[in-house]
Amino acid sequence: MAIEASKQKAATRRIRIGMVGGGQGAFIGAVHRIAMRIDDQYELVAGALSSDPARAKASAKELGIAEDRAYGSFEDMAKAEAKRPDGIEAVAIVTPNHMHAPAAKAFLKAGIHVICDKPLTTTVKDAKELVALVKKTGKIFAVTHNYTGYPMIRQARAMVGKGVLGTIRLVQAEYPQDWLTEKAEDSGSKQAEWRTDPARSGAGGAIGDIGTHAYNLACFVSGLTLKQLCAELTSFVEGRKLDDDVQILMRFDGGAKGMLWASQVAPGHENGLKLRVYGTKGGLEWTQADPNYLWYTPFGKPKQLLTRGGAGASPEAARVTRIPGGHPEGYLEGFANIYTEAAQAIIAARTGKKTPKDVIYPTVEDGLAGMEFIEAAVKSSKAGGVWTKV
Repeated sequence: MAIEASKQKAATRRIRIGMVGGGQGAFIGAVHRIAMRIDDQYELVAGALSSDPARAKASAKELGIAEDRAYGSFEDMAKAEAKRPDGIEAVAIVTPNHMHAPAAKAFLKAGIHVICDKPLTTTVKDAKELVALVKKTGKIFAVTHNYTGYPMIRQARAMVGKGVLGTIRLVQAEYPQDWLTEKAEDSGSKQAEWRTDPARSGAGGAIGDIGTHAYNLACFVSGLTLKQLCAELTSFVEGRKLDDDVQILMRFDGGAKGMLWASQVAPGHENGLKLRVYGTKGGLEWTQADPNYLWYTPFGKPKQLLTRGGAGASPEAARVTRIPGGHPEGYLEGFANIYTEAAQAIIAARTGKKTPKDVIYPTVEDGLAGMEFIEAAVKSSKAGGVWTKV
């Protein structure tokens, strides 16, 4: 009875989590903190919130983190937390891209689960090393490709998986923005500075920042594996070191074809993520700006509008839906779904159980696939847009 009671307590206790990056002035850190709080599965108790020790301490104080758990570096945090009886069980890594791999390695080696922002790393080599380390340690590793958490994306994936669209022929994904239309990296924008710096962002600019989201979503819903691509990466803004526009043709296994466009120099677009999937029996279309709706067109019949929480909603969509249809759910709730799915996996691991079969979150292998996509696209573009194996 005591053992059973202990397991029950372990299954209900909040997950002690730390954060690397995400301090004062960081956009995505605040998003991660909101996402982890929505379903009340986590408690933020430690952080190495900035590479500047003074800013790290000040950021921790603002967030109510105890002074002795506000660290000046992720290395110190991993070592200290691993020794504490009340140490963190998981860490959220929300730094610029170049710090993902070293931080993730440190925490995995310390026996701590990892939730990491995308892209996984800056090189395929580092990504493969993380995959191997996750297998060796047995720790949970989630990558926050947050758009896979939207209920109607889960609906679309389920419909494709059940053969509703027939054999998939075409996949189109786009993600246009306009915030880098001018050279924002020279005007004091911290977010633009690191995203356009190869030393911190990696070999890809827009392709790593938003192109990987579009690619991940296309594969997640279609269930297809990319075999080859033909890419043109452009830096339209004079003097910019990384791409700000991406245009890619894709060849998937089984003969399906695809197109992907990602741009950060498209005036009038904010976060215009869209996905279209077409098969022999019908098609689907989803728009991130209106995420509670999914258009389904069976061939030869009228279009159908499927709604989150409405008639025709699948069990796969329902399990990540919180409120009745007509009350909008969006970006933060979708992000929270990734954190909650990861929490279910961590809680299962706590009690020696396997992750429930219906729990879905982007894994370290998905992160590796994203890095292989970036590498192939950069290689293709540099060679003049030749077809390149992924």
